[in-house]
Amino acid sequence: MFPGNQHSLFVPVCKKILNLRVRGCMNYMLPVSYAWGNFSVLAVGIWAIVQRDSLDAITMFLTGLLLTVLTDIIHISIFYPSHDNLSDARRFSVGMAIFSLLLKPLSCYLVYRMYRERGGEYTLNIGVSSAGRDSSSYEPIDQPEAAPQWPSSSKAAQPPY
Repeated sequence: MFPGNQHSLFVPVCKKILNLRVRGCMNYMLPVSYAWGNFSVLAVGIWAIVQRDSLDAITMFLTGLLLTVLTDIIHISIFYPSHDNLSDARRFSVGMAIFSLLLKPLSCYLVYRMYRERGGEYTLNIGVSSAGRDSSSYEPIDQPEAAPQWPSSSKAAQPPY
């Protein structure tokens, strides 16, 4: 899917995440949990770059990105400053945090493509596949078909030599 090297778009995604997170945290307007959450997800992203054939790393990175979408919405909505406390530096910091939030779905899509290229399959199985069940492929567990443990009594025992 990715032209040339399979990580040709993955590394810029992590660089973009790093740049926007640093810009969003530079004015200390958002709480420390915003920085810890985003930078820990970034660390998992670096791990996913280093271990190219690890499906666990890319899965954790994708899960972390999806989780930080929700936490970023909560952080920005709670800690957005009022107009009288909004200096230019704070406006820039909040703008970068919002811009980072707006680009996260694109990042999630690119990381999902990497997940699929590494062999991951996401299938949603809620247990209901069809209305009627086909029982022909099931083995009955109440009727064992194993060979008997003891020889049958109808056969005569062989005499010893």
